[in-house]
Amino acid sequence: MNKTILLLNGPNLNLLGSREPEIYGYDTLADVEARCMTHANTLGVTLECRQTNHEGVLVDWIQEARGKADAIILNAGAYTHTSIAIHDALKAYDGYKMELHISDPKQREAFRHISYVELASDGLIAGKGVDGYTMAIDAVMEKIA
Repeated sequence: MNKTILLLNGPNLNLLGSREPEIYGYDTLADVEARCMTHANTLGVTLECRQTNHEGVLVDWIQEARGKADAIILNAGAYTHTSIAIHDALKAYDGYKMELHISDPKQREAFRHISYVELASDGLIAGKGVDGYTMAIDAVMEKIA
């Protein structure tokens, strides 16, 4: 049976490759998504990638995934630290939930140390650079296979 993973990226991740490359690297979001799609294909999993700068859109996508996607990998960007709405949507989601960050928020500014996403997630990968994306796919597949 084919599994489906929804990969969601939040605000400012559309600027990967140009925004603070000393923290986030030089790969663009398109580069990361292409690598993830190739990796997912080798694993035989369906991967859908989306990015938005809008909190409500992320909430809508998480709600729409209920009963449709086996797992969500979410890099909520700054909404990680502010969005109770995303937290609540994740709590209502019935599949596996993986929080993902390119950098390690707990090693950065104090305001980044709190994660509302983490409180509603089943796993976390942080601080592995963009390689964390394929690592997250592998970790999710171990849980949903």
